[in-house]
Amino acid sequence: MAKNLPLKGIRVVNFGWVWAGPVVGQTLAFLGAEVFKIESKARVDMTRNLPPFAEGKPDPNRSLSNNACWAGNGSVSLNLKEPQALELAKQLIAQSDVVVENFGPGVMERLGFGYEDLRKVKEDIILFSMPGAGLTGPKKDLRSYGLSLTSTTGLDSLVGYKGGGPIPVENAYSDPYAGIFGAFAILAALNHRRNTGEGQHVDFSQQEAVMQMVGPAYMDYVLNGRSGGPKSNEHPVAGAAPHGVFPCKGDDRWISIAVVTEEEWQALMKALGHPEWLKVNEFATLEHRLAHIDALHSLLGEWTVNYDDRELAELLQSHGVAAAPVLNIGDLLQDPHYRARGTYIEVTHPLGYRETIYGAYVKLSRSEVEVRPGPVIGQDNDRVFKEILGMEEARYQELVERKVIY
Repeated sequence: MAKNLPLKGIRVVNFGWVWAGPVVGQTLAFLGAEVFKIESKARVDMTRNLPPFAEGKPDPNRSLSNNACWAGNGSVSLNLKEPQALELAKQLIAQSDVVVENFGPGVMERLGFGYEDLRKVKEDIILFSMPGAGLTGPKKDLRSYGLSLTSTTGLDSLVGYKGGGPIPVENAYSDPYAGIFGAFAILAALNHRRNTGEGQHVDFSQQEAVMQMVGPAYMDYVLNGRSGGPKSNEHPVAGAAPHGVFPCKGDDRWISIAVVTEEEWQALMKALGHPEWLKVNEFATLEHRLAHIDALHSLLGEWTVNYDDRELAELLQSHGVAAAPVLNIGDLLQDPHYRARGTYIEVTHPLGYRETIYGAYVKLSRSEVEVRPGPVIGQDNDRVFKEILGMEEARYQELVERKVIY
C-alpha cells in the first residue's frame, strides 16, 4: 500500500455508477483515499456489461472497460432493495468521510440517504451529488448520459465540418471530465471541513462543468453577438491561422498545426523554406490569413501530405511552431512519452488475468500512487463487514445467504 498520500485516512462511500461516479472515486483513490463502491449483483453496473471482456469470456468481473474506469475503487456488494442492506450502508457511512452519488435528484432521499439523513449518521459528512443538470432548476430531473451533456451544454453545436451541421462529440466525453473536476470539488469540501469542522452537501452539475469547454464561443456571443457553429478545426473565435489538422504521408496520418502570433508565422515560413506560395499578400497578416483561411489550409495540406507526421512535428516544433502528430489508440499505447510516464500500465486483475489500464494521472513528488484495477463485485466485503463494522461470521454468512450482502 502506498504511504504518505495526501488523502490517507479518508474513507469514501461511492454510490456512483457508469463512468462519472467511478472517476471521482478513482481520482480520490489515486490521492490515497480508501474508496468503496456500493453495488450489487441484483443491479449490475452498466460498465460491467461493456465489452471487451478478458480472454473473450463475457462476465461482469471481466469487463476491461469497467476495470479501467473503476480502477482504484473497492467494491462492497449490498442489495439496496433490502432494508438491512440500507442500514449496513448507513453504518459504513457513519465511519466514512465522503459519500459520492451521480443519480438523479431525489433518488438518495428515497433511499434514506439524503443529506439531512446522513448528517444524523455522521454530522460532518460530505455528500457529493453530481446529477446531470444539478439538484435545482427547471431541468433538474433531466435524464442524461455523457453524450447528452455535450448537447445540452452547446458543445455539440460547435463540432462538425465547416458549413455543415453539428456532429455530436463521440463517446461520453463529459463523464471522465466531470469525474476529475468533481474530485477536486471534494478536495475543497474536505479542506473546508478541516478548517471549520463542518461537512456540506456539494451540488455539482455535470453540464455546468462541461459548459466550461464552450467558454470562447460564449464570450464571442456576449461581446460580438456571434453565435458559433461548426468550423472544422479552425480557431473557435478566429484567433489563429493556420489552425487545423492536415494530412501526412501514410494511411490516415495527420498533424495538427496552430499559428497564433506573427513570430510563429515567420517560424512556420522558415521551417517550410520560405516557399513562394506563402509569400502572397493574401497571407501577409493574421487578418488576411483568416480571410483566406480555406486557401491557406488547402495549400498547407498539399505540403504536409509529403511528410511523416512525427518527423514533421519535430521539425516544426524545433522552429517554435505548435505542431503535434494526431495519435490513434495504437499510437497512444506505444508512444515513448506516455510509456515513460506510465500513462498506461499493465496490471494483474484479482481473477488472475493481465490487462492494460490507465496509470495514475495524478502524480506526486513525495509518494508513489498505487493503481489497482476495477474490483470484483464484493471484493472488499470481508474488510468492510468483518473489520470495519465488526460483524460476526455467523451473521455475515446469514446475510450472504439471504442475498442482503449480494
